[in-house]
Amino acid sequence: MARPTSATIHIDALRHNLARVRALAPRSKIMAVVKADGYGHGLERVTRALAGADAFGVATIADAERIRAAGLSNRIVLLSGMDDPFDLPLLHGLDVDTVVHHDSQLAILEADRERTPVRAWLKIDTGMHRLGFPPTRAAELRARLLALPQVSEVVLMTHLASSDEFGGTQTPAQIAAFDAVDGVPGEACSLSNSAAVLGWPGAHRDWVRAGGALYGLSVVAGKTGADFGLRPAMTLATRLIAINRVAAGEPIGYSATWVCPEDMDIGVAAIGYGDGYPRSAPAGTPVIVRCAHGGDVRVPIVGRVSMDLMTLDLRGAAHARVGDPVVLWGPQLPAETIAAAAGTIAYELTCSITRRVRFFEA
Repeated sequence: MARPTSATIHIDALRHNLARVRALAPRSKIMAVVKADGYGHGLERVTRALAGADAFGVATIADAERIRAAGLSNRIVLLSGMDDPFDLPLLHGLDVDTVVHHDSQLAILEADRERTPVRAWLKIDTGMHRLGFPPTRAAELRARLLALPQVSEVVLMTHLASSDEFGGTQTPAQIAAFDAVDGVPGEACSLSNSAAVLGWPGAHRDWVRAGGALYGLSVVAGKTGADFGLRPAMTLATRLIAINRVAAGEPIGYSATWVCPEDMDIGVAAIGYGDGYPRSAPAGTPVIVRCAHGGDVRVPIVGRVSMDLMTLDLRGAAHARVGDPVVLWGPQLPAETIAAAAGTIAYELTCSITRRVRFFEA
């Protein structure tokens, strides 16, 4: 019998979220960021659902190969750019744009003898201090790129480090630093990630790079995707495989971290960190038990999440029976709620789903 753990991907939610991003940034083109296997939702599945996007953003050339093999002709941008000269023929063959964030990548383009045109995204570091050139070099580098016959277009871009803090000061400072770039008036540009799409309309510009928002996820503290009109695109679920009566004073799970305060029913659900559910989720983290005869009931995890199993306090779910579905996150239980309990973000949860989880589309 197959393990009952499953992830259901809601195709209509993906399409709704793309339309919502368009409504929020109506003057911008949309790059749908589909790295990390479409944030754990399945690259081919996601790109087909989001085929209306103006471009796809990927982390690896292998991702671009998969998108082209799926029959999609959308513009693709390699977000970290080339690693070595052998990448260029692949970019040409797949018709993929490349980000240029380092002198070593500029040298690869300048040394290219094939001179097949490529579109370049020049990354300026305005304060993230991860990848990119200093703003003082923007005009020089743009000129060098446009002087190359092998470069057909240059888009200026930067990455916002704190755009999830809507009242913060770093994002306005980064926008100002980008706008102060000398010598490149009117250049097509891209500043906004998902959080900036949601909360910084002045950063939308020519292109927005939407990632988590397309999957219905928020990284804004205290907010879920639904608060911004987005719909969760994944439901992670399993089933109860046992219900055991445990006496008061008896410990539950590894290291006896939780003790029964009274005689009570403990449910055992077939999911754990081997499926991608966070081990760091503490006792009290909610799940939903879908009781066949009592409706949906929210109950807490007790004890430690183990590799294959978790244990649940069923005192509030008297109608629970072995075989009842258990929802770990989805439209009725936001992934952001679980992420907050586990000390992480919802992006990490969906990206962590392992290969033994079965995927379905709805």
